[in-house]
Amino acid sequence: MLEPFYPDHESDSAYEIDYRQLYEHGIRGVIFDIDNTLVPHGAPADARARNLFEKLRAIGLDTLLLSNNKEPRVKSFADAVGSKYIYKAGKPGRRGYQEAMKRMATKPETTVFVGDQLFTDVWGAKKAGIVTYLTRPIHPKEEIQIVLKRRLEYIVLYFYHKKGGNSHAGD
Repeated sequence: MLEPFYPDHESDSAYEIDYRQLYEHGIRGVIFDIDNTLVPHGAPADARARNLFEKLRAIGLDTLLLSNNKEPRVKSFADAVGSKYIYKAGKPGRRGYQEAMKRMATKPETTVFVGDQLFTDVWGAKKAGIVTYLTRPIHPKEEIQIVLKRRLEYIVLYFYHKKGGNSHAGD
């Protein structure tokens, strides 16, 4: 019953995933959430984010930022890191994920998604057939609707871990 929300992998941070290994295993595109995955909610791209996207390009990976946020927020972040983007993506609907793969010329089996929320990021990517990496939120300060979802996520992750799901990136 809860399996559609279970991540394929977990990582403490988007910055700790072994992207070179993913490339060696056939991954060619990475779709990222922005807020609380790459930077705290609403924060601009920082040096760490810019360095990550530079590293991903050097490896040969294409990237796309997939966000439910408005264009000014997403475009400014995308411009700073040099990535494609889709704003008002409608996560967890499949359409945004499918459009992301189209823009990167990838397929579900050559794409991964990295995000911090089960009920939008992970669920949507899984519905689109994409392997998911759930990261820990970068910052505890969040909007009230996200705080409420986090309480439900805790329950889902409890059963996920109880069932044996505890794969961490790079393991």
